[in-house]
Amino acid sequence: MSFEHFVRHARRHPSMLSADRRQQLAAGQKPAALFIGCSDSRVVPSQITGAEPGNLFELRTAGNVVPKYAPDSASSEMATIEYAVLQLRVPEIIVCGHSHCGAVTALTLAGRGLEELPALRGWLGTDGLNGVEPDDPSVRAESKRHIHAQLQTLREYPFIQDRIAAGELRLHGWFYEIDTGLVFACPQTPEETDFLPL
Repeated sequence: MSFEHFVRHARRHPSMLSADRRQQLAAGQKPAALFIGCSDSRVVPSQITGAEPGNLFELRTAGNVVPKYAPDSASSEMATIEYAVLQLRVPEIIVCGHSHCGAVTALTLAGRGLEELPALRGWLGTDGLNGVEPDDPSVRAESKRHIHAQLQTLREYPFIQDRIAAGELRLHGWFYEIDTGLVFACPQTPEETDFLPL
């Protein structure tokens, strides 16, 4: 589909929301969750969750990477997480990884193939990693470990620790299989390896 076709289609098919619902959304947002997902065009949060406008506060990053908490060198990702947790008071955070992830493949290969993409290489933090050719080109196992690592990074944010301790916030890891459309829930500890279907 060409971009021009996409624009014409979007103009002919405006949002199916009622005028009342659009007015409610214009008055403010109260999303049910912060959804941290990969920028991959095959991963569509509203399609995976069935969410309507206003339900999800979305953060899309290459490889669904959560940066280390460093308020003195804040990033837009860190600011988005802070806003969702402290201002919007989301009760849930979902970190959603997926199969066939190029970023996880690059991490597994320790950045091989990213020589011409220094910003992406730096974002993924591939320096110092020992590259290993993945056994499975869909990098399912590697992606699941990566989800655990991002959840652990979130748990190190002081304001997230505070809200979890107060019983006001829960973290979830999801794994989306592009080739099947299935979504699996991450176990609560990295030692558990079985992701269960949602």
